[in-house]
Amino acid sequence: MTEFLVAMLWSAVEVLIVFTGAQVIRVLSFGRWRSERWSTNEARTLSAAGALSFLHDGQRVVTTNGLIFVGLLFYGLLAVLAVALSRLALA
Repeated sequence: MTEFLVAMLWSAVEVLIVFTGAQVIRVLSFGRWRSERWSTNEARTLSAAGALSFLHDGQRVVTTNGLIFVGLLFYGLLAVLAVALSRLALA
């Protein structure tokens, strides 16, 4: 039962990270780049294995692996910023 709960929690965290990565990509690229569609296998058919992004019809598409990378980077930078601001507040 514990393994099931851990798997469900990790799935929820992974969806949150992918969604965050998609929003960061959309905001930073001003809509020129897009994330991979969940209902299709674009990355499997149009890109190399393990690719973080690829070009499709002249538009950059970020794969799910790329979205996880960007999402984790965003939350890592957010944590560093929070620690830096808390140290400034204590000083």
